[in-house]
Amino acid sequence: MSVFEQIDRILLTAAVVLILLAGLLLLVRIWRGPSMLDRAISLDVIAALIIAGLGAKSAFARDAFYFPVMMVLAFLGFTGSVGIARFIAVRDRPTVTAPAPDTDETTKGPQ
Repeated sequence: MSVFEQIDRILLTAAVVLILLAGLLLLVRIWRGPSMLDRAISLDVIAALIIAGLGAKSAFARDAFYFPVMMVLAFLGFTGSVGIARFIAVRDRPTVTAPAPDTDETTKGPQ
């Protein structure tokens, strides 16, 4: 094994370790997330980490088999994020109330 292949393996191993660490931290965020939006963002980032993990596996194996799978997962992650964002936007939309009719006679103009 050449020096470049060793460096390649070391960097790929470091990438996989960082992906696993990020996944662990995201699981903590999902568990403790104070709001629904935190949990939704964490699930979106976990989808990105799965894609990164598949990319690292493809780089280890030097095989392009998982690239279409990664594209489908990216599309599903995007559409899921948009759906969750729209759900949260509709749920958190402020209610608009009509102004109360003015009943004070002193503020009215001449009749």
